[in-house]
Amino acid sequence: MKYDPIKKILGSVVGDSPLLRKLFYKLLGLMFLREWHVKRELRSLLSKADKPLRIFDAGSGFGQYSYYCATRSPSATIHAVDVKAEEIEACKRFFAKAGILNVRCTVEDLTNMQHENEFDVALSVDVMEHIADDVTAFRNLHRSLKPGGTLLVNTPSNLGGSDAHAPEEESFIEEHARSGYGVDEIRTKLESVGFKVDQIKFTYGPWGSFAWRLGIKYPMLMLNISKLFFVLLPIYYLLTLPFTLLLMYLDYSLENVQGTGLLVLARKL
Repeated sequence: MKYDPIKKILGSVVGDSPLLRKLFYKLLGLMFLREWHVKRELRSLLSKADKPLRIFDAGSGFGQYSYYCATRSPSATIHAVDVKAEEIEACKRFFAKAGILNVRCTVEDLTNMQHENEFDVALSVDVMEHIADDVTAFRNLHRSLKPGGTLLVNTPSNLGGSDAHAPEEESFIEEHARSGYGVDEIRTKLESVGFKVDQIKFTYGPWGSFAWRLGIKYPMLMLNISKLFFVLLPIYYLLTLPFTLLLMYLDYSLENVQGTGLLVLARKL
């Protein structure tokens, strides 16, 4: 059992309960550094909008970013899609029970979708590394945006972003079609389908990578050995959480020269 199976277990425990799911979203927002970086960019995009936005959550997973956009900007409408039907169904039930009416959830494949000039913002968080035919997905995302629309992508870099630091090394994180993107590679692929790349930033630099190991990887490895380690997790986090959060804050506040994550902003001209 690795990272992805544990995610599935957590998702099944949380289910569609509004209380548990909101608490789960808060936990994800606290413990996952990528959420700090992505939500900062989302806040900027939402605050600059002079009209209600149509947002495409392309690979919505647990639905935390759709929830964030829907509650932070109630005038926005969010179209959340994922290839995993069980996650979409859980999100549908949650949003209905929570009375959040500006999110629509459907099962869609990013390599085979037909949206055209529909959205102001497309969001893709830790999705593209799972798609073998990523150029087709990028092309479809470009077509889905209105002229001037923004694409926000968060994805692992090729500097150890899938926790595999050599081609022959097995990744702790499963289901990836590639270990990560190089800066030139993702820029070239986005520009080849018509995007203008405005920003590529490294995330998970030295501080953030250490925080990931301390706060996520090591506890997951313990749980891979035995689920009995669930009993010890509160003690572990009591001892390590202050240091983990400090390391995450340093990564969030400082400019990373390189890192295991990439945050990309691109526009449809």
